[in-house]
Amino acid sequence: MELIIFAITNDWPVLLPIIVCSILVLAVTIERWNFYRKNRRDVLEFINKMDRDLQRNNLEAALNISTECGGLLGEVSAEGIRTLAEQRHSFERLFDITANLATRKLERNLSVLGTIATISPYLGLFGTVVRILLTFGEMAKTGGGGAPTIMFGIGSALIATAFGLGVAIVAVALNNYFHTIVSHWEEDFQILKLLFMSVSDPRSVGGASPHSQYTKRVEI
Repeated sequence: MELIIFAITNDWPVLLPIIVCSILVLAVTIERWNFYRKNRRDVLEFINKMDRDLQRNNLEAALNISTECGGLLGEVSAEGIRTLAEQRHSFERLFDITANLATRKLERNLSVLGTIATISPYLGLFGTVVRILLTFGEMAKTGGGGAPTIMFGIGSALIATAFGLGVAIVAVALNNYFHTIVSHWEEDFQILKLLFMSVSDPRSVGGASPHSQYTKRVEI
């Protein structure tokens, strides 16, 4: 505890960037968590309803279901239905554009976590090197100080490295977790695409039912 107090009191300038990084990690985590929770939907139930209306070629009812669903999934689905109704010949290209734009919303600010995960260990090492240099400088002025002084200085220096590694580990874990969520959304968009293409051209899905594909993925 004495080492931590000493590091905070004397090394706060080099610890400050790591503290800022930890605050950014917390802010991005809260923002992304709220965004994903706000847009979370029961995809299996949604696909069931959409499949029933699309197989009847009832685009108006499917559009109403998408609007009622809301969220990012409902937006992508509604845009896909409009494209299917108005520009069926260019559906695949236009839907891919819509899905990619939605993916950008899902990935927003995740690059911050990736960057912090990369630079935090280096910031910690920088703080350690600075503290060691200051310790040796103080020892040179006082004519040594013995092993206890050296060990105390090195111990306090390592706190910055530990702090930087801790922030990096948390950032890596959260970044991987959020990217897994994004990957699941991308899979859902592809299922929607197959579902729409089965209406546009049944041969485009190779005779496989997109609904059955989705059900198989969920069961796995």
